[in-house]
Amino acid sequence: MNAPFNDLELVTIRTPDDLSGSPVMRYLALMLDEAMQQDGSFKATAKGNLPGKLVKKASELLPGFAVAEFETEPSISAYVGSNEDNFNALRYTRMLADLAGIIYLRKGRFHIKKAAQKQYQIHGINAFFLPMLEAATTQFIWNYMDGFDDDVDLRPFWLFMLWRLQSHDSIEQMIEEVCVAFPMLLRQFPPHEYYTPEKYLGICIKARFIKRFLEFWGFITINPRGFSGNEPLSGKVSKQPLLTQTFHFMVK
Repeated sequence: MNAPFNDLELVTIRTPDDLSGSPVMRYLALMLDEAMQQDGSFKATAKGNLPGKLVKKASELLPGFAVAEFETEPSISAYVGSNEDNFNALRYTRMLADLAGIIYLRKGRFHIKKAAQKQYQIHGINAFFLPMLEAATTQFIWNYMDGFDDDVDLRPFWLFMLWRLQSHDSIEQMIEEVCVAFPMLLRQFPPHEYYTPEKYLGICIKARFIKRFLEFWGFITINPRGFSGNEPLSGKVSKQPLLTQTFHFMVK
C-alpha cells in the first residue's frame, strides 16, 4: 500500500497501445496539440483556466467515449462544459498534467515543458500515460471535487479496490471487502446523521474512485440506472478494454 508507484508488487501496469477511449488522455492530447501549434504555449483565460476554444473541442469528444451511452444530460455531464469550471473531467485532467510536470501556468499562458514537448514529438500521447496515472493515484487530492464532510484519504487503497473490482465487477462486494480488509478505515469517517460509516465509505468510493477515477480514465463504465441517489442497487461495472490492457494482477 505504501510502495512507490514504480515498485508496486504483484501487479504489472502497462501503457495500452490505443488510448483513444480514455477521456483523460484525449483531453491531454488537445492541450499538447494546442501548445505545439503555438510554439509551446497557449493563452489562458483571465481566471487562469483553459480557453473556451479548447473546452469546446473537448466537449465534442464525448460521443467517442464508452461513457457517452449514459451521459445523456449535457447540463449535468462531467464530460461537457461551457468552461473549465463546469467541466469536471477536463479540469481533473489539467490538474493531473500540472502535478505530473507536463504543463504549467505562467504569465497568463499555459506552457508545455520542453522535455514534454520532445517526448510528445517522439512517442506521442502514450509517453504520458504512466506519469499521469501516478499523479492520479499518489498526488491528486481525491476529495477535491466533492462536498463531503470528511478528509479520509482513499488513495492508499486504490490498488486493492481495483484488484477486487476487476475480479468480480461488483461495487457492493468490493466495498464490503474494503470494510473487512481495513476496518480501521471506517473509524476515520465523522459521525453522520443519515449514514453509517459503511454507507458513507460506499458513497465516497463511488464518487472518488469509480466516477472520478476509473470512469474519467476510460477503464470502466457504470449504468446510473443501477443506482438510486447514493444507494447502489445493482452496482455492476462494465470493464472497458483499457482496464485489462493496463492492469494485470499476479494474485487471485
